[in-house]
Amino acid sequence: MVATRVVNALSRRLAAGSGTVAGGHVGLAVDPRLLEHLAAGRRVALVSGTNGKTTTTRLLAVALEGSLGRIATNATGSNMPTGHVTALAGAPPGAPAVLEVDEGYLPGLVGALVPEVVVLLNLSRDQLDRTNEVRMLSNRWRRAFSGSPATAVVANADDPLVVWAALPAAKPTWVAAGLSWRRDAIGCPACAGRVEFSSAEKGGWACACGFARPRPDVVLDADEIVLADGRRHRLTLALPGRFNRANAVMAAAAAATMGVGWEESLRQIAAVGEVAGRFSVVEVGGCSARVMLAKNPAGWRELLDLVAPGERPVVVGINARVADGRDPSWLWDVPFERLCGRQVVATGERCRDLSVRLRYAEVAHRTVRDEVAAVRAAWMAHGGGTPGAADVDFIGNYTAFTDVMSRATERTRA
Repeated sequence: MVATRVVNALSRRLAAGSGTVAGGHVGLAVDPRLLEHLAAGRRVALVSGTNGKTTTTRLLAVALEGSLGRIATNATGSNMPTGHVTALAGAPPGAPAVLEVDEGYLPGLVGALVPEVVVLLNLSRDQLDRTNEVRMLSNRWRRAFSGSPATAVVANADDPLVVWAALPAAKPTWVAAGLSWRRDAIGCPACAGRVEFSSAEKGGWACACGFARPRPDVVLDADEIVLADGRRHRLTLALPGRFNRANAVMAAAAAATMGVGWEESLRQIAAVGEVAGRFSVVEVGGCSARVMLAKNPAGWRELLDLVAPGERPVVVGINARVADGRDPSWLWDVPFERLCGRQVVATGERCRDLSVRLRYAEVAHRTVRDEVAAVRAAWMAHGGGTPGAADVDFIGNYTAFTDVMSRATERTRA
C-alpha cells in the first residue's frame, strides 16, 4: 500500500500521469491480492455498465456521504483493478467504497470482493476491438451472480441483457430506468429468439420463450421516482438529460439498498452539477464551450437528443486511440441526421471519417482537425462576440474530450 501511494505521488510530481494507475500496477505486482486486502472490512458498492458508470458512481458516492461519511471512490474513472487499488489505498481504513468497474472486470471483482451491492446500468456495443460481444458479457455477469448469494443487485429492468445477468442474484432490485438504445438488446439471451419491445406499455419487453421484463420495484416517471408501494419522490437534478435522470434513480436505489433514505440521497444528488468535467462550461479557443463525452452509439444518441433542440453551433470530435477503440465504424450507427440545419464542425484525428458520415446524413459541416481551432471556428461562424454561458456545444469521444479539457484555459461555470 505504501508503494502504491509513493509511485502515484511520484507520477503526479513528474507529470507522467494523473497518479491513479501507476501505483496500482506496482501494488498489485508486490501483492496480487492487494485489492482484496484493501477492501476487507469495508462496505463496497460496484457500478458497471456500458454508459453512465462514472456519473452513477459519483452520484452514489455523494448520496452515501451524508450518512456514512467519507467514501473511497475512483472519481476520475480509472475503472480497472489498478485504479481500484489507488482509490482504496488513499482512503481511511474501513471507509465505505463506491467503485466504477469496467464491464469486463466486473465478474472477477464480484467474486473477489463480495460487494454489498452491484449496480448494473446497461449493456451495448463499445470498443469491440478489445471487449467481448455484449451477450457474452451478459452471460459472464450472470455466472458471477449465480455464485454470489451475499450480493444485492440494483438492475435496469428495461435492458434485457442486464435482466438476464441479474436474474440469478439473490436480492435483485428492478429499476425501470429506461432504455433508448435497443439495437443490441433485440436478440434474446435465453433462447436466441427475438425480444419484442412493447409500445403499449412503457418499457415493456418480452420474448416468445417466456423471458420478459420483471415487475419493477422502482420506476422513473419523468421527474418523479415511484416506488412499488406507491410512494413518490421528486427528482431534482442539475445534470441535464434523460440519461442522467436514469443514472440518478439507479444511484438512489443503490443508496436505499445500503440503508440511506430516498429523501436524503436525492437531496445530496441534486447538488451535483458536473462529473469529471462532463457538462461543464470551459473557456477554450477564446470562447465558452459546454463539453460533453460520448463513447459509443448509445451515448451519442442520448447527447444528440439533448443538443438537438438548441441553436448553438455543435462541434463533434472523434479520435481512435487505444482508449477510444481503434475501430470507428460505429459512427454509422449514430443518428447524426439530428444535426441537420445546425452549424456543425467535425474535428479530431478521425475527422475525415466523421465528415463522410455527416455527408451521408446530409449534415452541412466544416472539417477542422484541431479541436480548439474547431471550437473557435464554430464560434466565429455563429457570429463571435462576447462569450456567453456557453457559445458552443462540444461532444467528443474519450480522448477528444480529454484533449479539449487539458487545453481549456478556464472553467467558467457548471
